[in-house]
Amino acid sequence: MKPEFLQLNLGWNAEPNAPDPHVAVEGDDILLCFYVNPFQFKEFSEDEVGFLRFVKCVRYRLGPTNDEGWYHGQCRFSQIAPGWGEFYEISGDETSTQDPTDWHSVGAQSTGEPHHFLFYFRDNTFECLAERCVIEPRGDNALEKTGKRLPAKAGGQ
Repeated sequence: MKPEFLQLNLGWNAEPNAPDPHVAVEGDDILLCFYVNPFQFKEFSEDEVGFLRFVKCVRYRLGPTNDEGWYHGQCRFSQIAPGWGEFYEISGDETSTQDPTDWHSVGAQSTGEPHHFLFYFRDNTFECLAERCVIEPRGDNALEKTGKRLPAKAGGQ
């Protein structure tokens, strides 16, 4: 079955050259931080950081593929994802998480079907299976400060 992609980063994105993504495990959640894109989105300043929380995370990965691999068809979603460098929720294909071997278990007990999140950064790909994703409510989160939101459908919200 062909997966469907819901783009979640509407009106914002990661810094295209050096987003420097980092993952922190906080109990059953994952906190993903990265530099936001001040070049395309003028409401952001250089060196501002975005924070996304993946609630009740089952597992995650932060690793290859990079942008060159994606454009050369070396990514399992190269020919089917709408575009490089975006943040998606993937649905409709139960096998979409089977290929990578570098998953890290978090161990959360999901209360339902976990949602598959995918964020393409310049030199890394972040994937996560979690109950939902939210913009982290904190004062140093550029996404929060500028009023960015995720689509209502994201992660079953």
